[in-house]
Amino acid sequence: MESAAFITPLTSWRDVGDIGGGSGNRNQESTANNGQIALFGDVFQSVVNQVKETQADVETKQYLLSTGQLDDAHTLPIAEAKAAFSLDVLITLRNKTLESYNELMKINV
Repeated sequence: MESAAFITPLTSWRDVGDIGGGSGNRNQESTANNGQIALFGDVFQSVVNQVKETQADVETKQYLLSTGQLDDAHTLPIAEAKAAFSLDVLITLRNKTLESYNELMKINV
């Protein structure tokens, strides 16, 4: 099993409820509406950071492969698939957000 030490398992994303709950920097007396806005902002920022991290990993592996320093060439396509999936999640989240916003704008008050 020594040869498989380079394979790292996928880490699961945090639950949506856990993202906004643990930070001590927020004012505890904020209204529920502000908490929901901050929660959505945290989720969106988490997804953006995930895209940045996976893209940086792909660029690092591409550099290592091109310079001959990458021993296991199959990790590059895996990293590219992770980056593509992260980007798809971000695009889907953006599209659903815009769709929801447009639906809210159609509501007559």
